[in-house]
Amino acid sequence: MSEDGEKDPGEGQKSSASRPNTAAARRERRRAASGTGSDAKADKSAPKGKAGSGPGKGTTAGKDRPTPKRSGTTKEKTEKHSLFARIVRFLREVWGELRKVIWPTRKQMITYTGVVLVFVAFMIALVYLLDFVFLEGVDFVFGN
Repeated sequence: MSEDGEKDPGEGQKSSASRPNTAAARRERRRAASGTGSDAKADKSAPKGKAGSGPGKGTTAGKDRPTPKRSGTTKEKTEKHSLFARIVRFLREVWGELRKVIWPTRKQMITYTGVVLVFVAFMIALVYLLDFVFLEGVDFVFGN
């Protein structure tokens, strides 16, 4: 079995020639093999000889034309809302994001706070020790 879950070709055949190079090509190959999905129908009608339709490559159905523009996007961008409406929208979005947060329990908060305080105390002691050592070194070198 290959990396993408499909059976490898016979052991006498070389697998690199027919194996898709990209994830998109593997998806297209699976859709074509199963006969499901909207791309399976488009694959059958895709013209032969286009770039990407050779062995080991995905089809280019729909990629030979530009993506259509969405309707109404220019109106939404140019339409200005009042300051109050924008503030209300911002606060609603903030509230929605805060509801997604996984808040720590009381026990976790106490543990995290303890870890931070111990770390800060350690760093204070380290800086104090280094300051003292350098001060003694300077006094020794310059003789006070």
